[in-house]
Amino acid sequence: MTALLRNTWRGLTSMRTALVLLFLLALAALPGALLPQRSLNSGKVDQFIADNGWWGELLDRLGFFAVYSSVWFSAVYLLLFVSLVGCLTPRTFEYAKSLRARPVLTPRNLTRLPHHAEGETARTPVDVITAAGNRLKGWRLEVREEDGGARSISAERGFLRETGNLVFHFAMLGLIVALAIGKMFNYEGQVVVLANGSEFCNSGTFAYDSFTPGLRVDGTDLDEFCVKVDDFTAHYLPSGQADYFRADIGYQAGADLTSGTWRPYPLEVNSPLRIEGDRVYLLGNGYAPVFSVTFPGGEKRTNTTQWRTVDGLTHLAQGATKFDPPGISDPAERRKKQLAITGLFAPTAVLHDGALTSAYPDLNDPAVAVDVLRGDLGNESGRGQSIYEVDQSMVDSGRLKSVARANLRPGQELKLDDGTVIRFDGVQSWVYLQVSHDPAQVWVLGFAIVLVLGLGTSLVVKRRRLWVRATPATGENADGRTVVVLGGLARTDQAGYGEEFQRFAAGLLAELAPDGGDEDPAKQDVAAGRET
Repeated sequence: MTALLRNTWRGLTSMRTALVLLFLLALAALPGALLPQRSLNSGKVDQFIADNGWWGELLDRLGFFAVYSSVWFSAVYLLLFVSLVGCLTPRTFEYAKSLRARPVLTPRNLTRLPHHAEGETARTPVDVITAAGNRLKGWRLEVREEDGGARSISAERGFLRETGNLVFHFAMLGLIVALAIGKMFNYEGQVVVLANGSEFCNSGTFAYDSFTPGLRVDGTDLDEFCVKVDDFTAHYLPSGQADYFRADIGYQAGADLTSGTWRPYPLEVNSPLRIEGDRVYLLGNGYAPVFSVTFPGGEKRTNTTQWRTVDGLTHLAQGATKFDPPGISDPAERRKKQLAITGLFAPTAVLHDGALTSAYPDLNDPAVAVDVLRGDLGNESGRGQSIYEVDQSMVDSGRLKSVARANLRPGQELKLDDGTVIRFDGVQSWVYLQVSHDPAQVWVLGFAIVLVLGLGTSLVVKRRRLWVRATPATGENADGRTVVVLGGLARTDQAGYGEEFQRFAAGLLAELAPDGGDEDPAKQDVAAGRET
């Protein structure tokens, strides 16, 4: 059993396993990019399942619509973390040990190395090694004395390659940890705010239309700030494509919340407001028709409700604006006279086969096609209800009935059978804001930059070794001469070390020759073989 656990641990903490897990993590993230996710749009998920039958239900059971919170994705993520820690720990100790180690001994036969050179000189072995050392500035050097009066120098360079490799993997480990911390403590919320001076405060989840908290966020300790949307400006190309968006906002944070000071900021699509560690983005915009209802008793109510954009090119919108009748305390009687103004809003109205539609997203000729419903809106049923539509079950049961239909332009009115007058007063813009909080964002960016730098260093820096041996010549014609043998070794063929070695060898041998020239070309040989 102990052997099994030991072998399992060794396999898990190998670099090969870490690479396989990294590939599996990237592969596991693909469904999150290709398939709709419940955390982003549950409606699209339900529609996908309905369109694909058993296949969609199978994907749902396997967690493909909640990839990043699924058990299998978390398992791969955790295994990768453990593998990296187990892999990097011994490598770090080995690297620290190699930094303190002396360069390896000079090989006995340097001419058998892939890169080698030979020559003779009248200088002593000490002078030769001194000249070689002067040319090896920046290399790790070790000078050794050998038998027979010979001297050698061992040189190593390129330890930054392993440094970059370790930095790359530690940065990857830090990136994984930072992403996990961000997932635990981040939150993201979306809210629609009318561009008429309406305010939004980041005081709790209740202030948002939708809110996605991190695993350790309960919404009770959000960063306090407020945003007021004073105006919205949009410019469109003749084709209807959006060219420019800007929301003129004011914001309060810190001491401004008590002093009441609003600080202006032009919020644009690619220019978020950064405040109190949060970021406020402008995601979209739309229109909110303004209706006034004068009831038979003379009471007047005005309501402005955002309508949902159903055509992104022309900004045709659909929605429902709801009214409770005033002065009626009896709930049963009140439920009989509630009003809902439903229909379509067109910023540039045109009629197509008698139906209202829009030809352009800007407010060139606004109009609404309304269907007025009267009866029980279902507001007191205890069920949640969308602000963009009425409860269809109330219509199907006959408790909510259509009483009038008309196309209206700003200033026009519609009178109901009981004397109620509905007036289309105009239209206001709304903006769709997103508040994002991620305390690990800066760390993720930092680790990503370090990761790239470490990878670049490991790819650019080449690990290589070089040896020089100076041996007193022997034989009848020695005349006090010294035989110089050089050898070089690189880790890879692509290191470009052959040219570097030849330049060093040729320069050193030329320096050792009398007058800096070739002493005897017949006695000098520079060879660069191909490393295998």
